[in-house]
Amino acid sequence: MNKSVIYSFFALICCIALSLTSHAQIATPAASPAATLTQKVGLTDVTISYSRPSMRGRKVFGGIRPYGELWRTGANGATTFTFSDEVTIEGKKVPAGTYSVFSLPGQTEWKVMLNKNAKASTNDYKKEEDVATFTVKPQKTASTYETMTIDLSDLTNKTAMINIKWENTKIALKLEAEVDSKVMAQIKETLAAKPDDAMANYQAAVYYMENGKDLKQALEMMNKGTAKDPQFWQMHQKAKLQAMLKDKKGAMESANKSIELAKKANNNDYVRLNEELLAELKK
Repeated sequence: MNKSVIYSFFALICCIALSLTSHAQIATPAASPAATLTQKVGLTDVTISYSRPSMRGRKVFGGIRPYGELWRTGANGATTFTFSDEVTIEGKKVPAGTYSVFSLPGQTEWKVMLNKNAKASTNDYKKEEDVATFTVKPQKTASTYETMTIDLSDLTNKTAMINIKWENTKIALKLEAEVDSKVMAQIKETLAAKPDDAMANYQAAVYYMENGKDLKQALEMMNKGTAKDPQFWQMHQKAKLQAMLKDKKGAMESANKSIELAKKANNNDYVRLNEELLAELKK
């Protein structure tokens, strides 16, 4: 091979190596690290993505975050809330989607805006693109939050509180997800297709029990759900349903059957639960 060709080849390799070396970057911790929280509320997925600034000896509200000044409610890029289904926040409907979160902190009142431009910054925020605005009162926290925190608390089958906390300040937004219409539609569809399916009937019966539905219809479904090879936990629910229907004798029979099955399964918790139910029924 010609020496000039060899030298040219090695020169090319050296240039590539030098180029790669000159573009190398050193990874260092972010001043405001990114965080993502995903939580199911009812049947709805709620995802919160934001960057978390810290106090670092600074005064936050009324300091680095002046009152009455538009804030992207986080650091770096836009803070976003994503809802897989329509939700209600502070009594206002919010369609499914991803929204940037802006706020106007105040000493006695905050305004929080959800904006349909999910990548909006304070420089290109447009009020007309807000899908909802909430006015809430800030609360003073007992402990200090060095790092800004957004979380969900007080979860129920269909509600949660969205909390934004930093320094000694917290604001809370009540989130409600639609559950009942979705579950009832599933029950109707499933039982229409498989009217004798034991597990589907059992699940439907428990939902009826726990959500103030027709208890007589719930008992019909419960009977189908426990007709063959019932489990101890199913018989315990049947006993509770019968007690709700004032069928004390039936409830006691179901509770005793649950105890028998629970003992075979070595489940002392359900033995205790049924004994407590029997004691209530005997009063």
